[in-house]
Amino acid sequence: MNLPENAKIEKFLPKNHFYNKVFLNQKLKDEFVRLIKKITWKYKISEEIVGIKKTDKVEEIQVFEVELKEKQVPEKILKIIDKAIPYPILFVAKYGEDWKYIISLKENGVKDYYYSEWNEDIDFDFNGVDLEKVYQKLIKKFIKTAGEEESFGQAVEKDAKIKELEKEVEKLENKLNKEKQFNRKVELNKELNNKKQELNKLKQ
Repeated sequence: MNLPENAKIEKFLPKNHFYNKVFLNQKLKDEFVRLIKKITWKYKISEEIVGIKKTDKVEEIQVFEVELKEKQVPEKILKIIDKAIPYPILFVAKYGEDWKYIISLKENGVKDYYYSEWNEDIDFDFNGVDLEKVYQKLIKKFIKTAGEEESFGQAVEKDAKIKELEKEVEKLENKLNKEKQFNRKVELNKELNNKKQELNKLKQ
């Protein structure tokens, strides 16, 4: 990850470290145990270690490796970990030889999650004028539609709109497939095409 050696922590974190901090019910504890094999605190990126200024919003950035028992990333478990740790976390989810990067947008709690593809190499840049800018650059690496000239806020806003439109398109396609009335099918198809055009324009 192109991080200095002194940023390496390499510390095993027991699962009950997270149970005790967020007071999980038994069902979530069981799911945590069923889906998560091991959690390792890999790196700590702080002003003291890397010499990049902290801000009120981002004091540190952590890198956690999460070994999975199944090849699926349980977002509800990531939320538990994120809730227990007050700093932004770059997750490296591993299943056997496969890996996936995940990061959350933390603003007064977790606002959204961003995922890489499985085994996608990402050239993360941990340089910046402060840790907040570093964190924003990390998130932008996950947003495929982010333009070079776009600000962090613009990139996040556009990505959220794309995700919203994708859900609307899927919902309309399902409605269209179930609709029997011809006139209603025509209306739905027109609405669907408009949404698809809007979506394609945003993705360009």
